[in-house]
Amino acid sequence: MDIAWLRDFEALVAQKNFSRAAEERNVSQPAFSRRIRALEEEFGVKLINRQTLPLSLTPAGEVFLAQSRVMLRTYDETLERCQIIDAAGENVIRFATSQSLYMTHYKTHIAPLVTEGGLEIDLNSTGWAADQFVSALQQRYCDVILTYWHPSMDALAPLALGNCDHITLTKDSFVPVSKSGPDGPLHHFDSPPKKPVSLLSYGTVSALRSVVEHALRQNADGPKMLVVNQSALANSVKAMVLEGFGLGWLPQELCKEELAEGRMQIVGHPQHRHPLEIRLYRDKENSKPTLNRLWRDMQALSAGTTDTTGTPGAAS
Repeated sequence: MDIAWLRDFEALVAQKNFSRAAEERNVSQPAFSRRIRALEEEFGVKLINRQTLPLSLTPAGEVFLAQSRVMLRTYDETLERCQIIDAAGENVIRFATSQSLYMTHYKTHIAPLVTEGGLEIDLNSTGWAADQFVSALQQRYCDVILTYWHPSMDALAPLALGNCDHITLTKDSFVPVSKSGPDGPLHHFDSPPKKPVSLLSYGTVSALRSVVEHALRQNADGPKMLVVNQSALANSVKAMVLEGFGLGWLPQELCKEELAEGRMQIVGHPQHRHPLEIRLYRDKENSKPTLNRLWRDMQALSAGTTDTTGTPGAAS
């Protein structure tokens, strides 16, 4: 399928007339009509109802219009991204990370080195699923990924088996937290036996979901947990916790301000808390000079970094 056919289709939808749409697309009407017909043949359905005046979309055409706009937007964004990277050449390091890591460890550990070294970064702070980060690195869509790591994260296993280097940049702690109330945390593990604990968990696309499931398995004899919401992003879980909808596990660095201010409290006991590593991954065969320089700086930084997480606001 030619991408131009999608633009033809959008023009026809806007103009509701073959002649005006052909003029907008700067082609003859017969050629324009053939392209619309070819698009319909490509998908095996009628997209345009030619019996109405003005022209209208068939039900299949309505569905196709929505998807064609997504495809065109993706195409345009990809084209722009590729052109930027191509223009910058080998100097740009393509970086991918989650929103929560961008707001915490990227800003504190990596951004200063990037600024000091005068490096150019194409940063993609995204809500990708865990396996999409793996695919992006394997397919060279990005040069480096910054991710949480825990032994339970099966989605990241291909990175260990593949041709990848990693650096453990620092460590964090995955802690159960609740909004603070007048008399302590609103939600905790000491609920009455018949009352389940409201749990704010993660969706299947999140690598952190497997750590929550690991935590629950480790405390299988604890109170019954009722999942009241699932979110793809740690920031969304944090927002729900702050609204008082339940308790949820969060990277401690992500909620350190709320803990220090007393708006949140860590609940449970030490066995409810689980260590997280903050890791950088790259393809060993990626020989980009600027990436090698950043990698050396990151190795030096990680060698002198210790786990600085504390446990403010802890409660049972």
